[in-house]
Amino acid sequence: MSSIALIGLPGSGKSTIGRQLARRLSLSFSDSDHVIEHRLGCSIREFFEREGEDRFRDIEESVIDELSQGQGRVLSTGGGAVLRPANRQRLHDRCQVVYLRSSPEEVFRRLRHDRNRPLLQVADPLQRLKDLYSARDPLYREAAHYVIDTGRPSVATLVNMIVMQLELAPGAATRGGPGPV
Repeated sequence: MSSIALIGLPGSGKSTIGRQLARRLSLSFSDSDHVIEHRLGCSIREFFEREGEDRFRDIEESVIDELSQGQGRVLSTGGGAVLRPANRQRLHDRCQVVYLRSSPEEVFRRLRHDRNRPLLQVADPLQRLKDLYSARDPLYREAAHYVIDTGRPSVATLVNMIVMQLELAPGAATRGGPGPV
């Protein structure tokens, strides 16, 4: 089975849903942000503050390139992974890409007390999320094969929705056998 990549705004549920989806499909799970932090030896927030966003995006691109190769994995990406055209192309070509679409208001509700998201440490985080959504939604859509609105369903319901989409895909196989080419 080809790998499945989850994309979407920070706080859209990529890591939580990704873990459950991987468990459900008996696939391995990778979170690109965790891989990056492990390699850096510090938090993304610390690196961002010290080295800047461009340097972070260089490292992120390298990690996405590596993690998107191969089969049988659920990959949770960072919210800004789609900013680089190379990431969008690699994810789209190598994985079944699921865009977990969340409204800025939804994400704000989930993240309003989270201090570890560097892009949200601003005076008006809701406006920042609206700006991120408006800039990134077209990029998420460009990279995605499927769009799932997260809304209010439970994690289990969202995992079921994703599995159903993957099973309906032409030539897809979610339990063994070759996936889409």
